[in-house]
Amino acid sequence: MTSIDSRYEGALRCQSCHGPSGTLLETDAPTDNQGLGERFSPTDLVATALATCILTILGIVAERHGWGLEGASARTEKTMTSQAPRRLAQLEVWITLPASLTEQQRAELQRAGESCPVKLSLEGCVVMVLHWV
Repeated sequence: MTSIDSRYEGALRCQSCHGPSGTLLETDAPTDNQGLGERFSPTDLVATALATCILTILGIVAERHGWGLEGASARTEKTMTSQAPRRLAQLEVWITLPASLTEQQRAELQRAGESCPVKLSLEGCVVMVLHWV
């Protein structure tokens, strides 16, 4: 179990502290929802969690096999609903793998990435489209 303590700071900003490391994270409401958009919004963090979870799982598999994964990247586009209630409508992720990987390695990494814990947790709640580049 991991503990994260969060506190409302005012002006639609929050600060969270990751219990195990003490790392601080600040959020801000987005400009399309009364905020300044100067930091990640809570829904931006969901989008970021999906991309970084995929990359982390890919890293675990690559390290297990001794494959070089440095330079792999993910770009995520978050779409919100246009009508109430306000919620995530879709997360679309483009995952770019190093050109040096074989087709077999790419296939194994894709299978692993498609089953990352964040994706599995959001399935059925948010439309997610993954593009493997």
